[in-house]
Amino acid sequence: MKSLRVLAVVSALSAVSGLAMAEDTVVHDGYVFEPNQLVPTGARLEVGTAGYGGALSWTASPKVGVTLGYNGGDISWSDDIKVNGSKYDIDMENNNVYLNAELRPWGDSQSLAAQGLYVAAGVAYLDNKYDLDRRVLQGENFSVNGQNFLAGDGGVRINGKMDYENDIAPYVGLGWAPKFNQNWGVFGEVGAYYTGNPTVQLTGSGDSVTVGDDTFQQALRAEERKIENDDKYAWLPVAKLGVNFYW
Repeated sequence: MKSLRVLAVVSALSAVSGLAMAEDTVVHDGYVFEPNQLVPTGARLEVGTAGYGGALSWTASPKVGVTLGYNGGDISWSDDIKVNGSKYDIDMENNNVYLNAELRPWGDSQSLAAQGLYVAAGVAYLDNKYDLDRRVLQGENFSVNGQNFLAGDGGVRINGKMDYENDIAPYVGLGWAPKFNQNWGVFGEVGAYYTGNPTVQLTGSGDSVTVGDDTFQQALRAEERKIENDDKYAWLPVAKLGVNFYW
């Protein structure tokens, strides 16, 4: 799994380099660097599943651009999450810095709609934390790791953490950024980071009665291992919307 992760990062970095050099107007014989090319050509505000924030954009050519941005904050798009058949209340804390190259195959098209279509590839520094909380009232049946339990006196509480910390993750996405006029536009983007599996900790408290073979604490440890080794949790989906400003 670790070697796959390293390969994915290298592939993403190669994609960024390849996209940035895709146009002859960007890299060609006799090309002369101009300092004003370091000045961003646009900025945007965005909000989505990875948090809220903004980005600066550089346009290398009508077909190639580069975006450097940040997403963060405590944000949740649903009140709960199902993990291995168990339902937890989730609190997200995002802290992401990303660098993407954007390839617009029809960037020089006469159609404004076609101009806005782009493919993004890049990398991000992710430091995301997910706090999980589950409460079971006295006398209620509940399951952990597919094992059935009955909550005793005072009920049962399960606290948990899913951490994606200090991680460099490759990214691929698909977006559309139409312009209203020369200075303003909107955008939407969907994609995914390859994060590798999270580190998971589950802590249970309260009284429970075992209905099956496993004890409550044994079931918690088994559920931790399943989450940590399930490839489904190695990908972090991304969906975002925002407003672009160009100068």
